Amino acid sequence: MTIDEQLNYLRKGMAEIIPEEDLRERLTEAAKANRPLRVKAGFDATAPDLHLGHTVLLRKMKHFQDLGHTVIFLIGDTTAMIGDPTGRNVTRPPMTREAIEENAETYRAQVFKILDPEKTEIRENSEWLAKLHFEDVVRLCSKYTVARLLERDDFSKRYKGGIPISIHELLYPLAQAYDSVALRCDVEMGGTDQRFNLLVGREIQRDFGQPPQIVATTPILEGLDGVNKMSKSLGNYIGITEPSEVMFRKVMQISDELMWRYYELLTDKSLAEISEIRRTMHPMEAKIALGKLIVTDFHSAAEAECAAETFNRVVRRGEIPEDIPTVALPEGVRVANGIRLDKLLTKVGLAESVSDAVRKIKAGAVEIGGQKLRDLVVANAGPELLIQVGKNWRRVSIQ
Repeated sequence: MTIDEQLNYLRKGMAEIIPEEDLRERLTEAAKANRPLRVKAGFDATAPDLHLGHTVLLRKMKHFQDLGHTVIFLIGDTTAMIGDPTGRNVTRPPMTREAIEENAETYRAQVFKILDPEKTEIRENSEWLAKLHFEDVVRLCSKYTVARLLERDDFSKRYKGGIPISIHELLYPLAQAYDSVALRCDVEMGGTDQRFNLLVGREIQRDFGQPPQIVATTPILEGLDGVNKMSKSLGNYIGITEPSEVMFRKVMQISDELMWRYYELLTDKSLAEISEIRRTMHPMEAKIALGKLIVTDFHSAAEAECAAETFNRVVRRGEIPEDIPTVALPEGVRVANGIRLDKLLTKVGLAESVSDAVRKIKAGAVEIGGQKLRDLVVANAGPELLIQVGKNWRRVSIQ
């Protein structure tokens, strides 16, 4: 590709490139020197699994890889202990090193569903942050002022509102900036909510005698509700390790308007192709096509077709499989106000454990009588429960 073609390829699905002229210059220099750019994005290991919201950023990292550049998937195992204060109005509770490492291990297993392992460096920022002496931290802090940090919107609001800000939270942008110094980044990527932190990285790199990184931000993906940021805690997410049928069904839940944003941010379709789909295809068929694309990315084309057929048969046509196993209500699941669904799912083989059952329930992957259930207790159960989790069904006899 020419430099103009590369920039066009990178702009799609990007919110902002700061400054774009520098990226053009850096791409030109890299081509002349036959040197790949070093492109970094950091992910704090604060949750056990990645969801489609994370893949907006991963997909743009993959586009840099497509152009021959080196991508650094940075696991923030040390910064996770601080807790990114972005968008928060309270201090995060500290995480244990064991929990962080457990989460980091799942990230390592999941990122290559998108990224090319041959062109990816996986690093942990404990490699350099854990080695800093106190005087190194003092020297790093001397390069930025409290006044500048308080310009950040969330810090500013908390300060004006009298909401406490712990000193360690103020260190977060500096720690993230030092990551860019340690890795000698040409480009750092992040969501639009990370803009302040990414720009701090440019300034700190200058102070360390490095060319300032280009900042590239991606939009924040709305979850299934179409309003809030996709989040596991809000239950409005699609996990990249969820079963194909669950992923497909969740895609079919989004609004027609949100569907086009998903097309732009979660697929490699060009804007021209998306415009043509929007012009020529019925919204339901377009959504089915989107579901197939997303499931194919994380499973396979065959599983995508199977998930679509299951959805058509069970949901659109209202059919229920004829060979559903029927089981008696197991012992130990009744409680005073009903039936404990997490224990029931585990005992009838629809979940591997109680914790797995809770995850499925919170994810909206459990249906009883065709209705999604996110409560742990089923109240007012009739003579039987018809339970569906993905493509698996159970008919539970209550009496």
